[in-house]
Amino acid sequence: MTALILSLTAAALVLAVLAWVPKAGSTVQIVLSGVMLACLIAVGLLLLAGDGVDGWRERWWNVLLLLAGGLAVTGGGPLTTSVLALVDRGNTRAQSTQKAGEVLRGGALIGSLERGAIYAALVAGWPEGLAIVLAIKGLARYPELRSPDQPASVTPQAVAERFIIGTFTSVLWSVTCAAFLLSR
Repeated sequence: MTALILSLTAAALVLAVLAWVPKAGSTVQIVLSGVMLACLIAVGLLLLAGDGVDGWRERWWNVLLLLAGGLAVTGGGPLTTSVLALVDRGNTRAQSTQKAGEVLRGGALIGSLERGAIYAALVAGWPEGLAIVLAIKGLARYPELRSPDQPASVTPQAVAERFIIGTFTSVLWSVTCAAFLLSR
C-alpha cells in the first residue's frame, strides 16, 4: 500500500509540473490538472482505508494535509495572476499573464515550487524555512530584475513591482493554507 501511495503522489507531482508547461494548450493543462487531482484524491482514500477504524483521526489529518498542500500549490497561481491583472490596469487577465511571461520567465513554475516549499516548511514546524525560500528566490531573480534585456516597454521598476506583488500574493496564499490546517 505504501508503494502505491508513493507512486500516486509522485505521479501527481509530475502531472503538476507538466500542467505548467508554457506551450501546452489550456485543454491539456486542464486534463493534466484533473488527473493530478484524481491522484491526490486516490492517495487520500488509500490513507483513509488504512487499518480499519483505529487511527481514523490520524488518517483524516493526512488527507487534510494533502488537500491543503495541493490547494496551496495549485490555488496560488490563479490568485496571483488575478492580483497582477489588477495591477496591470486596463489589461485583461490573459494580457497580464502574457506580460508576466515576457518580463519574468518561469514565474508560474517558480511560484508553485515556492508555495509548496513554504507550505511544507510551515506544516513541518520550521517557519525559518519561509525566510530561506524567499532568500533563495530573491537571490536567484536578482540578475533578471536588473537585466537591461527586458522588453523596451517595461521599466526595471515595473519588473520589480511585479516580482514583489507576485511573491507576496503567492506567499500569503501558502501561509494561509498552512494556517488553516494548523489551526485545527
